[in-house]
Parts: sequence; structure tokens; C-alpha cells
Amino acid sequence: MKVLFVDGTIIGSKTGAVLEQVRTYIKDTGCGYELELVSLSDYTHQFVDGRPIEQYNEDMQKLSRKFEEADGYIIATPIFQGSIPGVLKNAFDMLHPHTMRYKPVSIVANGGTYQHHLVVENQLKPILDYFRCLVTPNYVYTHSGHFDENNRITDDEIHKRLKEMASVFVKYAEMSKDLSRDAIDEN
Repeated sequence: MKVLFVDGTIIGSKTGAVLEQVRTYIKDTGCGYELELVSLSDYTHQFVDGRPIEQYNEDMQKLSRKFEEADGYIIATPIFQGSIPGVLKNAFDMLHPHTMRYKPVSIVANGGTYQHHLVVENQLKPILDYFRCLVTPNYVYTHSGHFDENNRITDDEIHKRLKEMASVFVKYAEMSKDLSRDAIDEN
């Protein structure tokens, strides 16, 4: 099983730090999955406007293929101005509606205040529901107070929640293997 760890921003390092921690906790489960980090900052983005994928630049096509080839996702996003970054939404807009269908997804988000966690509920989950993803129920939200000056997570409760999320993700990933690919392809 191939799991794509998506760092959904082109600036900052906190979401990447959280992803690395989740990656460690998933490895610790002994699942043996192939874990690949994809940072949106490593790609040259174009605005998605409905053209066929072949008409976008090589980076956009490569990013689309990475999503298609993955069997599950850990999506990490900062919250800017009460919303997910435009670059992450643009990446989702590029994907075929069946790309992420019935694949497991866990969410980690980071913001400046406690209230920004609602962005996960009000914006990100509906997008993932549109794709019919198997979204784990236990996303983890962090804010700047959970990190030290080197962007290491210092809060024990956050570590506990990230470990739990990793465990639940692996269970969802195993469950997704039993879904009939034929039924998925027919829809």
C-alpha cells in the first residue's frame, strides 16, 4: 500500500513537521506501507481551469499521477485567513472525482488560534466527502503553542492524538483493501 503524505502549502514548515511525526508513528505500527512525502512547494503550479490534465505543465501532471497512484493520504494543511491554502484547493481541483474514491485519508492542520480547527470541518471534510474518501474521524489540529522554536511538537497530548490517528489510519487502510475495485470503477 502506498500512502501519500501531502504538505498542502508552499510556505512554512509546521505542517511538514507534523507530517514527519505522523510518518514516524505510521512506521511504528509495523504496517510496512510505502510512505511518500509530497510537498506542494516542490512543484510549479498552474491555475486549474477545467482543461484536460495533458494541457497542464509537467509538474501538475506529475502531481496528479502521484495522487492517482496512492492508496491512501495524510493531508496536512495550514489555516490561512480562516481557510485552506489556495494551492491545496487548486491541487484538489485538478483531480478526477474518482481519484481518491474509497481511499483512506487522515487530516492534520495547523493554525494560529484554537478556533481555526473549524476550517477542517467546514471546508476540508466536504471536499474529501465529494471525493468519497474514507476520512478517519480523528483529525489532529495544532497551533503555534504546540511547537518549540525549531518546530518540534512539544505537547504530549498532540503526540498521543497523532499516534492514535496513525493507528486508526492503518485500520482504515486495511479496510479499504476489501472494497471491490470493480464497484469503484463502475461508479
